[in-house]
Amino acid sequence: MLNLPVDVQDRGRLLISCRDQPGIVAAVSQFLFERGANIVHSDQHTTDPVGGQFFMRVEFDLPGLDCNIASLEGEFLPVAKRFDMDWRVSLASRRKRIGIFVSREPHCLLELLWRQRAGDLHADIVMIASNHDRLAGVAAGWNMPYHHVPVSAARRAEAEAEQLRLLDEYAVDTLVLARYMQVLSPGFVERWLGRAINIHHSFLPAFAGASPYEQAHARGVKLIGATAHYVTNELDAGPIIEQDVQRVDHRHTVDDLRRIGRHVERMVLARAVGWHVDDRVLVDGNKTVVFG
Repeated sequence: MLNLPVDVQDRGRLLISCRDQPGIVAAVSQFLFERGANIVHSDQHTTDPVGGQFFMRVEFDLPGLDCNIASLEGEFLPVAKRFDMDWRVSLASRRKRIGIFVSREPHCLLELLWRQRAGDLHADIVMIASNHDRLAGVAAGWNMPYHHVPVSAARRAEAEAEQLRLLDEYAVDTLVLARYMQVLSPGFVERWLGRAINIHHSFLPAFAGASPYEQAHARGVKLIGATAHYVTNELDAGPIIEQDVQRVDHRHTVDDLRRIGRHVERMVLARAVGWHVDDRVLVDGNKTVVFG
């Protein structure tokens, strides 16, 4: 685990969403000022100037925050109630713990492992689970725990119970489906709403579901893409965090599209996961607000 600089050890992040109304920014700033906090970064967004939804992300430094975050949260409650806020405070020094589900394709997994090792992903990948044993050697090369949990129609409930047990055992708080080619049950999804991120290998909402590259080739598209989104019970339809595209043409085969798409997929997923673990994403219904 990388050590944060001393001046970041007591950095907090306050995320807020509520109905837009006068005085929110002033109240938040005054609250932090009165407690000796120094605001180092602040972003806000309103969906509509008249009665829209307000979103805010504030980074602040406050000596001793690590030991006193519960007290700060209690003191903020009157402000939150006044504006009917959905809100949370997190510590920049507390790295999220990532669990990764994969099937046969290694590229998205490898990108996340490399970014963690390079220090570009401010979180800890703590376990990998797969419905195949094909990537066990990849995990071993990175000294990463790997759990083979076979999935079939007959034992889906048993497999999911084991997956949930593993996520609890490793204290995972962020689940990444890095080309995990299985549909999760409604109960599983409900337990991980807002904390599970999937990569789909098309520019959604085009070509949802299975075989998107084959669908794209049959349609003769000139752009292919990838989409990272939060997992919901509607297949490939959760709030979108990040997307990107790559131009293609009539000369590209389905295999070419897969090859080109792998690069897009891994970049899109890595950016989305990075923003999530840095508390930069707020969900707005079936959309997201992503602060840079």
